[in-house]
Amino acid sequence: MNKTEFIEQLKKALTGLSEEDIRKSADYYEEMIEDRMEDGISEEEAVNGLGSIESIREQILMDTPISKIVKEKIKPKRALRGWEIALLIIGSPVWVPVTAALIIVALVIYLCFWIVILCLYVCDFAVFFSGFAAIIAAFLQENGFSTGLLYCGGGIALIGAAILLFFGFTEIAKGMLFVSKKIALGIKKLFVGGKKS
Repeated sequence: MNKTEFIEQLKKALTGLSEEDIRKSADYYEEMIEDRMEDGISEEEAVNGLGSIESIREQILMDTPISKIVKEKIKPKRALRGWEIALLIIGSPVWVPVTAALIIVALVIYLCFWIVILCLYVCDFAVFFSGFAAIIAAFLQENGFSTGLLYCGGGIALIGAAILLFFGFTEIAKGMLFVSKKIALGIKKLFVGGKKS
């Protein structure tokens, strides 16, 4: 595929973004192709080296704030007619609370997502702190050496478990972050639409 075909396919894939964003992205990739060609690479190799249109589209969508995408999507393409304005006003007791409720539910779900991650780390800290408390209790207790040794061993086991849990919880947090990015990308794709190549 040559540069012109690539840029045209990219513009089609970004349909739904603002004209300015589409133009900026097209200019950026056109310049990137030209820079590669100046380095002695053929036009086809320069285009193929950029990756697929879909992967570029996903990266552009990830970098574009959702507020900008929604604003472009809801921006009227023409002036509203009188009867459309009247319907919006008459229907506002229904669509305003429903829209607000949907936004609030989405925010609560997003907040819960991060609360789960926070709770994992709080639990890990509690296990780690309990291990230190058990070791301190081993020296302060008055039930004999064997009980102190049991406390100390339990404390070391808890500290070790907390260290292992930290790495496990970190992987879970990374996975949840990956899922949240994919969900955000999916929402952006719903708003943008556009053609996939």
